[in-house]
Amino acid sequence: MMKSFEDVQAFGKDGFDAYVAAATAWTKGFQTMASEHAEFSRKSFEKSTAAFEKVMSAKSVDKAVEAQQAFAKELYETYVGQMNKFGELYMAAAKDAYKPFEAQVSQFVGKAVQK
Repeated sequence: MMKSFEDVQAFGKDGFDAYVAAATAWTKGFQTMASEHAEFSRKSFEKSTAAFEKVMSAKSVDKAVEAQQAFAKELYETYVGQMNKFGELYMAAAKDAYKPFEAQVSQFVGKAVQK
C-alpha cells in the first residue's frame, strides 16, 4: 500500500513539473507570436502609407486604380503568408507545450497495462 501512495505522490509531482514546463513553452510561443505580430503590423503600416502616397500622387485615375490593385494583391499575398506563419508558430508552441506530458502519459499507460 505504501508503494502505491509513493507512486501517486511521484506522479503528482511529475505532473506539476510537466505543467510548469508546458506553461513555460506556451509563454515562449506566445511571446514569439506577439513579436512576429508587432513586426508584421509595423511593416503593414509602412506599406499602407507608401501605397496611399503612391495612389494620391498618381497622375490619372487609371494609374491610381492600378496602384490600388497592386497594393491589394500584395496585401492579400502577404496576409495569407503571415497567417500560414502564425499557424506554424502556434503548432510549434503546442507541440513544445505537449512534450512534457508525453513521458507522463506513456509512464501512466505502461503502469496501467502492467496491473
